[in-house]
Amino acid sequence: MSLNRHPLLAALLALPLALSACAAKGEGEQSFEAEPDALQVYSSQHRNVTEAWAEAFTEATGIETQVREGQDSSMGHMIVEEGEASPADVFLTENSPAMTVVERAGLLAPVAEETRAQVRQGMAPSSGLWTAIAARSTVLVYNTDQISEDELPTSLMDLARPEWGGRWGAAPGGADFQAIVAGMLADRGEAETRTWLEALADNAEVYQNNIATMKAVNAGEVPVGIMYHYYWYRDQAGDKEGSANTALHYFGHQDPGAFVSLSAGGVLASSDMPDEAQQFLSYVTSPEGQQVLLDSGSMEYAVGAGVESDPALPPLDDLEAPPVDPFTLNSDEVVSLMTDAGIL
Repeated sequence: MSLNRHPLLAALLALPLALSACAAKGEGEQSFEAEPDALQVYSSQHRNVTEAWAEAFTEATGIETQVREGQDSSMGHMIVEEGEASPADVFLTENSPAMTVVERAGLLAPVAEETRAQVRQGMAPSSGLWTAIAARSTVLVYNTDQISEDELPTSLMDLARPEWGGRWGAAPGGADFQAIVAGMLADRGEAETRTWLEALADNAEVYQNNIATMKAVNAGEVPVGIMYHYYWYRDQAGDKEGSANTALHYFGHQDPGAFVSLSAGGVLASSDMPDEAQQFLSYVTSPEGQQVLLDSGSMEYAVGAGVESDPALPPLDDLEAPPVDPFTLNSDEVVSLMTDAGIL
């Protein structure tokens, strides 16, 4: 299933991204109708988390909400296409590059200073036009029966070496992996990132998503895989069906493999309910809203100042993530680089 041996698979992986953009537009035109007087929340975050936030916000404030769901990249581009005519009041994402697409189009209003003050330092872009609402860490999942901890790569960049050919898995067609590459691009630059992606096309086994990558490692198809942390912790909290034979390795040392991706929240400048939209974002980042995130069982990191994440997780401050300004993450450039490398 390596990319160089199965170019058709890589093409098929890219297909859902294109289709999702078309589907989102089609669904919006044919079946989505904004409810009058309801705050419109466009969300590519997890459904259970977004719905829990929306319900708790309505209960706390009496403000009705309507959630429209989509995928990170396609929803961000859909908002840009809708422009100032978009019904959206609030946009929530799984990974911040989808938000920067909207930001670069000039469609976001500044986030209230009081809201930004509720979030941990370093969890918002320098522009002040959106804020983090949750976080997830890049990890290396490995099969403990196939490889020992001292045999693991010391850097994410090491996976480009020939000795790792066919020995690691990832889901390059997904927004999660592309956010990780966006962090690499911001941290290491285009030349090094391009070289790494070209090596990935020869070295990596391709899977549909993070869960499939984890299950492949668990089944011994490959000894290691790149993904986000919370998939493993959720499985470990359940029946461990997809992770019983695995453990997690955190790269640390400000390595690209220690990248922490931020789920983002922003208010549309064209919102018909700007005050209510700012209230929603304030609630999501408040201690009460961050507790809703924790109670959802998503196992993502809370980003509210003074709010502790699930005790099963390594502390966010201990992850030693690379110092990347999330404002600099560029998903479109990543897709272009991955296309050039023959991955998409």
